[in-house]
Amino acid sequence: MIETNPFAMLSEVVPVIVMQGFILGMLALILLGTIVQMVHHKNITYFFNNAKKAKLQATREVGVAEKAKILTKTAVYDIGTTSELGFGKRRLAHVLGMYGTIIFWISSALLVFCYTGADKTSSSLWSMLWHVGAILTCIGGFWFWFFLRVDVSAEAHPWYRIIKADLFVLALLACSTFGLAWSYTQFNGQLGISFLFLALFVVSNLVLFGGVYWSKFAHMFYKPGAAIQKNLAEADGSRDNLPPEADAPEQFGLGIKREEPKHY
Repeated sequence: MIETNPFAMLSEVVPVIVMQGFILGMLALILLGTIVQMVHHKNITYFFNNAKKAKLQATREVGVAEKAKILTKTAVYDIGTTSELGFGKRRLAHVLGMYGTIIFWISSALLVFCYTGADKTSSSLWSMLWHVGAILTCIGGFWFWFFLRVDVSAEAHPWYRIIKADLFVLALLACSTFGLAWSYTQFNGQLGISFLFLALFVVSNLVLFGGVYWSKFAHMFYKPGAAIQKNLAEADGSRDNLPPEADAPEQFGLGIKREEPKHY
């Protein structure tokens, strides 16, 4: 199953052009939702104004070579490994979900546009990557959802408590889960239930990409920009319009001496 292109099997029922049109429609929804969110929330205005203020407070000029080095380090380390989350389970879950999603989306587009159709050859590699990407997304996403969310782990809220900010991760998990279920049932000839999972897969994609304006989807674009701006500001001395670091306070003694607990 894992080496089988599920879209090629689906093309016996659904025309390839319909699948390609669906993917292009999802890309249009991403673009539209991101633009509307940027205009409404004035994200771009904030970034430009912040960069302009930072430039006035810069204490040194960063050369082209140094900028390239900073951008490379930011892309590979800060963004590529989500270093802001520190070392721990939360970062690992995020990396699994992030790379799983990237692999899942890229392989979906390649399978539909390059390897699905009567005159197209099959690709066991990209079919395998499609399934692996979905599995990684599920592992990272469900790990985060049930065990690592801040409001669950720190505030003792139940895992089934849902707020608007959860739309992105839930829709993403639904896409991966229903996609795998559709592929499995379709491969095993369970046509009735496979069409049910296909319908749920389509709906979850519509929610994920159609809900860009209301969800945290756009953080995939804002976070890299913020990381680059932060590192460049540290390099030119502007510190992103923050005050300079204060000297470390002196340490006096060993702190408060506490008594042993008494039980009554």
